Formats: sequence, C-alpha cells, structure tokens
Amino acid sequence: MNQNKTRASKFVPVLGLCAAALAIAFSGSASAAAPTTARVIVAFKPGAAANVKSLVAAAKGSVKQEIFNMNAMAVEVPTAALKGLENNPNVEYIEEDVLRKPFSLTTPSTGTPYVLGQQVPYGIKLVQADQLPDTNVANRKICIIDSGVDFSHEDLKDNGANVTGEYDSGTGWWYTDETHHGTHVFGTIAGVNNGTGVVGVNPNKQLKLHIVKVFGANGAWTYSSTLASAANKCGAAGANVITMSLGGGAKSITEQRAFDSLQTKGVLSIAAAGNDGNATTSYPAGYASVMSVAALDENKVVASFSQYNSDVEIAGPGVSVLSTVPMGTGQDTALTVGGVNYASSAMDGSPVKSATAPLADFGIGDTVNTAVSGKVCLIQRGTVDFATKVNNCQNSGGVGAIVYNNVAGAFGGTLNGAVTSIPSVTASDTDGAAMKGQLGQSATVAITASNYAYFDGTSMATPHVSAVAALVWSYFPTCTGSQIRTSLNNSALDLGTAGRDTKYGYGLVQAKAAYDRIKSLGCGK
Repeated sequence: MNQNKTRASKFVPVLGLCAAALAIAFSGSASAAAPTTARVIVAFKPGAAANVKSLVAAAKGSVKQEIFNMNAMAVEVPTAALKGLENNPNVEYIEEDVLRKPFSLTTPSTGTPYVLGQQVPYGIKLVQADQLPDTNVANRKICIIDSGVDFSHEDLKDNGANVTGEYDSGTGWWYTDETHHGTHVFGTIAGVNNGTGVVGVNPNKQLKLHIVKVFGANGAWTYSSTLASAANKCGAAGANVITMSLGGGAKSITEQRAFDSLQTKGVLSIAAAGNDGNATTSYPAGYASVMSVAALDENKVVASFSQYNSDVEIAGPGVSVLSTVPMGTGQDTALTVGGVNYASSAMDGSPVKSATAPLADFGIGDTVNTAVSGKVCLIQRGTVDFATKVNNCQNSGGVGAIVYNNVAGAFGGTLNGAVTSIPSVTASDTDGAAMKGQLGQSATVAITASNYAYFDGTSMATPHVSAVAALVWSYFPTCTGSQIRTSLNNSALDLGTAGRDTKYGYGLVQAKAAYDRIKSLGCGK
C-alpha cells in the first residue's frame, strides 16, 4: 500500500483567559462569535443555573452549551454585558470559551500473531503491541473525543456492540466522520485482525470504546466548553482512558477542573502535545492531570513538528502512520518506470486517475515547457510550491507528475486546494535519482481510491499511547489510572537525553515492558 500521507491539522493558538480583558480580546478573536459579542464560559454557584440563564437572556445573549456534570455553561453575550455578569454574586468566574482543534509504513502480516492478508503498521511493533495479547482488554473502555468514526468501515465495524457513542445536535451522530481524523485514530486503537487492511493495538474485537464527536463537517475547531462536557460524558460512560488528538494554546479553568475531577475518579486522560514544532504548551495536554504525548518516526527520532516542553511526558509513533479513513476517501498509488516499481505517495488533492507515457525531465517545474507534452514530468522538489510545479507540467501538456525529494527520504505533499487534472505523486531523493537515469522509458503514475491513509501528527501518536494504556491496564485492573500512568513512564524506552527530556518525555511507550514491570514490582512502580 502506498497511501497518501497527510499531516493532521495543527493546534491553533487561542486567546488569553483574564475575564477583565475578554471584551478587548474578542475584538481580534479567532472564535466564531461576532465582533460585538463574546462567547464565554460562566461558572456559577450550585443551584444558580436558572438565575444565570435569566441574566444571559436579559443581556440579549444565548446559552450555547450547558456543560455536563458541572455548574458551568457556555454563553454568547454582547461584550458590553461581560462586566455585569462578572459582578453578579451567583457567578464564580468568567473565562473565554477558547477553541480546540484536531491535530492526522507497514510490513505484511506473517500470520503471527496477526491473520495473513493485512498490513502491520510500524507503530504496532514499535510499542510492543504484538508482544502482549489483548486477551483481557474487554474489561477496559477507551473514550475517543474527536470527529466521530465511519463505523461502516470494513476494518472497524466488527467491533460491533463494544462501541457506543453520543449524538450531538451540532456535530451529528458518532458513527459518521466527515473529517477522517477520528476514523484514523480509531483504527490505530482497534483496527480489526481480520485479514483486511491494517491492525490496531487492540485488534481482536474485545476492547470497549465510547465515541464523543466534537468536530463536525467543518472539522476546524470546537470550544473548551464542548471539550469539558465531552470529557465528563466519557466519565459518565465508564471510560478508563480518554484519548484526545486535539488541543489549543490557552488554558481553561473549567476544562482543567473537569480533567482534575476525572483523575480523582481513576480516569487516565491522554492528549497530543501539538504539531507546531516549538516549545509552547498546548492544552489539555499541559494540565497536570493529562498525559502529554510527543510524536516520533519509525527510526524512533522525534518528529520535527512535535512540540517540546516540560509537559511532554511520553512519546508514540506519529510519522507516516497508516490507519483507517472513511471508506473510499484514502488514496493508493502505483509508480512504475521501465518496469521498475518505486515507492510513492499521492499529492494531497491529486485526482484519482492514472497515466502512462514516456518519462521526461521537467527540472524544478518553475516554467512551462512544451517539450514534455504527452509525457510524465519528473520534477525535483524545491524553489516553487507543489501546485505550481504540477500546474506547469499540466499546462505544458504533461499527463502525469512525479515530484522527488531534494533532501534525504520520502515526503508527503499537498496541492493546497489547486485543481489539477493530472495524477501527481511524490518520491524519495534516491528513487528520483534512479528515475532520472530512465528518461524516455515508459512511466505509469496511478492513483486509486482506498480505505486507508498515512497521516502525520501528535494526533497519531496519542492513540498509540492510549491503546497501550488500556492494553496494559487490562492485565492489572485493580491498578488506578495514576498508577498505570507512572508504570508506563517508568517502563518507556528512554530516547534523546538520558532521563526525562522535553522532546521525548520519559521515552517511547512500551506495552510488554510495562506489563513486565507491573508484574514484577506492582502498580505504579
């Protein structure tokens, strides 16, 4: 499989928390509220909900979200009304309802321990999931807070009655996924061992899952109030582990209280560290009651996009992770020159089609050149964006495009919304050099629909860690969530600087090593 590789959406910075500054902050806010209004969380004293609703109505505002199991609600009110709300004796505090966004290499199975006919993503072996059977995992439940899941998927549907979820009037049913993100996360956790597609960390249809859908068709963002409510719904559904491949750049008192409370009830919450490649902290990963997960590649090297800071606690596979996407929305590629097959990835946005023609050198693709008319363009990466390269090939009469790397390794590319009619793929630097020695030979570039895709992101690392946590915990159900967290950290494969560091945390999560440690030393050692 040479499915398209796509970076999962980055975290987005959000505004500060000070209630007194909210009216000013909202004039430049990235939220969906109009400039003259503010969307805020109002925390109130027990029994004061009706009073607060009356205050909001009197201010010509509206209630947007009653936060499940908390004395708080998200409201949208005129900015001029904020001071009055803040001074009301029934109100404990007001804070901005900050945004939360989604953050999205295999070997064939040998028959042991997975059925023949499917691919084993490299992350499965890297976290030792193939060394620890999921025999007992029916006693654990993971709650996925994301964009839902395509539960009609060939590699997921056999999880059957073990999967439950929520309906939300804003995002829809849990068993649909318009953004692909949640389905990819689900596949890493529980892709079924069925001879089709891929396998997840817990592949044998035993793990219980609950889905709370916070990202709808727009897929762009949700609010901290929605996340706090979703987390509480996970707790009410009996989740042992909450997995969140999402976050944002500002703290939320309400959100923090929700996760702190869940921790005291024994729930282990795990979240992505973020994809901005800098030292900033994202939330909810930055709360002490939440594990923060960094991303690394198949060589156990931290990803260049993975955020690094003192909150990073553990690492998981997050580069070129193959998993499930809604049926028919992924892309398979084939690249052949002179009868030689080369590894490739589809350009994000490339049409699903194929082309066969002589291979021609198109340089870096920065100008139109009719010499490549009727041919497949071989283009070196660099100088101009991918959309320009492919469009110049097309406008020159080229029938297909291959963009090869100008640095070591393979890569994923995107056309950034540009509409092209020719298939386009990427290839490594070494394969590009080899193909350059085959100019004039017949080349085939083919892109077909698939049910699987490669994604990059701390979003992809997080479900690896969450799934391992449930797997290990299933053998020791009397351990608490905090004890499992400590055992995972203490058994992690130390990488980078010796001991805990800002890039890898304690290191790469290890299922079998954690199991062995708890069996030998007990919970939380």
